[in-house]
Amino acid sequence: MRSFSGWFARAGVLRNDNIKGPWGGRGGSEGGSGGGDGPSGPRNPWNLPPDGRRARPATATSLEDFLRRARGGGGGGGNGGRGGPGLPTNAGKLWLIGLIVLVGLWLITCVHVVGPQERGVATSFGRYTGTLDPGFKLTLPAPFASVQMVDVKEVRTENFPAGNQPNLMLTGDQNIVDLGYSVRWDIKTPENYVFEIADPRETVRAVAESAMRAEIANVELDQAIGAGRIGIQGDVQQRMQALLDEYKSGIRILGVAIKQAAAPAAVDDAFKAVTAAQQQAQSNLNDARAYAQQVIERAQGDAAQFDRIYEQYRAAPEVTRRRLYYETMEQVLRGADKTIVEPGVQTYLPLPEVRRRATAPTTPEPPTPEAMETAR
Repeated sequence: MRSFSGWFARAGVLRNDNIKGPWGGRGGSEGGSGGGDGPSGPRNPWNLPPDGRRARPATATSLEDFLRRARGGGGGGGNGGRGGPGLPTNAGKLWLIGLIVLVGLWLITCVHVVGPQERGVATSFGRYTGTLDPGFKLTLPAPFASVQMVDVKEVRTENFPAGNQPNLMLTGDQNIVDLGYSVRWDIKTPENYVFEIADPRETVRAVAESAMRAEIANVELDQAIGAGRIGIQGDVQQRMQALLDEYKSGIRILGVAIKQAAAPAAVDDAFKAVTAAQQQAQSNLNDARAYAQQVIERAQGDAAQFDRIYEQYRAAPEVTRRRLYYETMEQVLRGADKTIVEPGVQTYLPLPEVRRRATAPTTPEPPTPEAMETAR
């Protein structure tokens, strides 16, 4: 073994005498035997240092620095930089802090803040466990328990139709009406709202359409576009609430409002003319009824007065007869020109007729035929 080592040493394999080699040389005057390279010859990167091991670079790479810091900050100490039976002090603190942060974040899922207008629907392992009132509430941490917040005070409004297209419905008298209306609703039972129906908004819209069409089919066109709107709105609200309660939807209908009720656009002009004629006929009928009522009341008053006079006539016929004569003559002579002359008294005052004739202008008489002939 020693002979081989000496041979390799003499051959320059285990020794590098090149001063310009990557590991330097032993002396400036000592020549090397590795392929005839001298002190000024080219470097041989494959030559080994004298101790048989390559020298490590003076500076470590970034990956080595990272691994060394992860092991404990430099590799010093009694464990030789690789860590002993336990973790180094710095690494243990980092792991402990990270664990505490994770546990804290996990425990935060136990706390739930329920707003004044909200209710929390709590479930444990997917099963409903209760409804949380406003305030700070605690449950099991996720994923064992979960809470879904539901706003029970918000008033939601659905408009029909959704766009500008017509919403035609058939009335009870086989007419067609274009109806526009809105429905306001909120949530009264959060747990039913969450679990019993899949799409609450679409359910409300479908129920509203069904209830409104069923109600319009039972009324006439005049009621749908006239004074019957209030009754229709109340009946539709009751129908919707009964149907949603049957579904156990947890939804409360606050009101139904008809915003537009008119004939279709294709027959709107003719329908307006018919409506105007109906209104005029109703106005004439009201006038006739008012006039008939006046005539009846006047006749009833005359009959009552005749009854009173007859009672008086039965009590004193002569006096009543003379009184009726005087009253009648007073009515007849009230608007006539008259002069009353008492018997035995001579008056010199001109009569009204004489005065009128004296002051009246004279009108020329038409010429006679003889006068016309003479004028020629």
